[in-house]
Amino acid sequence: MPVLLACFTPVSWSAYAYALWSDLKYPPGFAQFDYVDPAAPKGGELRLVSNLRVSTFDKYNPFTIKGNAPAYLSEMMFESLLIGSLDETASGYGLLAEDVTVALDGMSATFTLRKEARFHNGDPVLAEDVKHSLDTLLGPYTSPAYKTVLEDVAGIEVVNERAVRYHFKKPNRELPLTVGGLPVFSRKWGVEGGKPKRFDAVVMDIPIGSGPYKIGSVRFGKDITYLRDPNYWGKDLNVRRGTANFDRVLVKIYKDNTARLEALKAGEFDLMRFFSAGDWARRVNGKKFDSGELVKGEFKHRLPSGFQSYVINTRREKFRDVRVRQALGLAMDYEWMNRQMFYNAYQRVSGLFGNTDCQATGVPGSDELALLEPWRKELSAAVFGPPAVPPRTEGDSGLRENLRRARDLLQQAGWEIRDGALRNQKGEAMVIEYLDSNEGGARVVSPWARNLEKLGIEFNHRAVDFALYQQRLNRFEFDITTLAYAGTNNPGQEFADLFGSKAAITEDSGNLAGVSSPAVDAIITRMTSAKTKADLLPACRALERVITHSHYLIPQWTAATHRMAFNDRRLARHDPMPPYAAGENWAIYTWWAK
Repeated sequence: MPVLLACFTPVSWSAYAYALWSDLKYPPGFAQFDYVDPAAPKGGELRLVSNLRVSTFDKYNPFTIKGNAPAYLSEMMFESLLIGSLDETASGYGLLAEDVTVALDGMSATFTLRKEARFHNGDPVLAEDVKHSLDTLLGPYTSPAYKTVLEDVAGIEVVNERAVRYHFKKPNRELPLTVGGLPVFSRKWGVEGGKPKRFDAVVMDIPIGSGPYKIGSVRFGKDITYLRDPNYWGKDLNVRRGTANFDRVLVKIYKDNTARLEALKAGEFDLMRFFSAGDWARRVNGKKFDSGELVKGEFKHRLPSGFQSYVINTRREKFRDVRVRQALGLAMDYEWMNRQMFYNAYQRVSGLFGNTDCQATGVPGSDELALLEPWRKELSAAVFGPPAVPPRTEGDSGLRENLRRARDLLQQAGWEIRDGALRNQKGEAMVIEYLDSNEGGARVVSPWARNLEKLGIEFNHRAVDFALYQQRLNRFEFDITTLAYAGTNNPGQEFADLFGSKAAITEDSGNLAGVSSPAVDAIITRMTSAKTKADLLPACRALERVITHSHYLIPQWTAATHRMAFNDRRLARHDPMPPYAAGENWAIYTWWAK
């Protein structure tokens, strides 16, 4: 009898989609996503402005380290095995793959490709292409973030012409979604004279993807046009119905923010997303807005708030003491900035996982303490209390009191004012360089700089061009900078790239703060190996407590809406906006021309 039972014990399950916690919204055979209009007409042109902080682009390969690819190229031209929906989290529905089979032990995931899937050159998308894509992304010429995110992928096996099996080093419920979301490209991309080029030499070769758009006309330094492929293989799929409605998507390039804004007012393009509260409140106006041709829209979302922050590079000796880092944060008067500079348009970022179930509240529960206790000697005592809250200058406390606390912390760390400057025991003055790629950023940091000056700290704004800015970040050659970290409802292996010890010593990694902590590494491992949501939540809450109480980041601000100005006479859409949409990407893929 035991032998018979073993014979009929299932070793895997198979489905049309995969959900991290097995809670898919859409059933088998669903017609389309709820947030699209399946009857939306095809045709017309969408005119956009580049969302990149560069004046032009110098390559068509978005995966290599050096250079800049055109805005939106990855989303337009490349597809993945699975595609997420914009009205739920942690799910993936079959796109290039018609079926995903996950082993019950969590050690592998098998994807069966659709017979009809085709690249732009007409070739079928085959298992060998999927394997080639993974091998290339894990190679030496792409961002190390791929290696970190895919660290638990043991390899990929070509099962047959239309099936691949990813093998994992350990069970991780997120991995089928991770590998299912990787871009897939043709083995023929970058082949010259019958031989493949080194991937970093694949620069201006036109990508061979399978997405709904191809590259059309290009005017370097001015614009690029994406053309809808009339033979796009997936136009009738339920996950694609009602999307990619524009025949042409023109992306214009402007050298600075002022030029972009004036071009919008002149009607040179149709849609622009705004991140500046000052622009939105005072400068998004003019005749075309008065006539109703251009409209301002604020679209409320339910996205995680993320953790846009000032990042302190703890590789610098002067920032290694947590008391110094905490003091810098105490000198920032966010409430004044929000009133006087941001028109009260923002909320303060708090923690890593704001607006999600992962956000820590109250004192740690028993499940969090089980993760934190083994590291009590390494961690600050504050970690075992309430979550870290950014200092305020309203209510019971004010800026003067915060600066007193900052002065005391600096003194405890060995810094005192001598000869008109804050100095350590060696007599070295505290001088901080703030690295920025935007000259206009000086205005935003100047109030903070004035407050730091009261503590004897010299704070210099250094604006450099984007290429040099990126190069210096890649090499960790900075004191402080700003980064907008995207939020997530389901944190995973990407946090090893952001805060893992291995990433701290890997150039071009996401660990700009230089976090190197066995406690953090252990918690991230528990987070990525969680088998249920009940296992995940204590781990991500514990991680949030450790990172925030270590003051590697000085929280900035977030908005609960996407602010977009658009041409209401040229564009139409299906309301409401899906709750997890990312601004202009929702418009590119689901709006249509009137």
